[in-house]
Amino acid sequence: ASRGLGDVYKRQLLALTPADFNFKKKTLRINKSYQRLQGKDVITTPKTKNSIRTVVMPQFLCDEMQDCLKLYYSLKPDDRIFPVTKYYLNHEMERGCKACGVKKIRFHDLRHSHVSLLINMGYTALAIGKRVGHSAEKITYRYAHLFPSVQLDMAEQLDCLLYTSDAAD
Repeated sequence: ASRGLGDVYKRQLLALTPADFNFKKKTLRINKSYQRLQGKDVITTPKTKNSIRTVVMPQFLCDEMQDCLKLYYSLKPDDRIFPVTKYYLNHEMERGCKACGVKKIRFHDLRHSHVSLLINMGYTALAIGKRVGHSAEKITYRYAHLFPSVQLDMAEQLDCLLYTSDAAD
């Protein structure tokens, strides 16, 4: 049975473990789902087969994660790296947004922001969908509205093409 969108917001991502990372290959392996259900930590399989994937990380994230892991003295491969609650994450997001003067977003909206940024950078919906585990390309297209300035840029680029070809004639 598939889970509805509301279920995504009810589930609470709790943690990554050191075993999820391969810093030599700059990858994060996503093959389990950490949740807090009815006050208990629960590890389940992800909701779709596309959710099970390896994500290549940018170097800055590898560096940040390695620095983070060095803060722990006896972290085992299956220990949680971020043993915090959804409430704590939301509180810290709110505090950080306020301190930086940016609009408050939910923690899950970081995922939406990542997809929108990749769309804006020109990556295809298919490539982005594979990175974030979407089951269909049309899901990725739902994020396109988050960069309305792209429409203005498109119009300006078309103008440039027209005026460049007019000048060449």
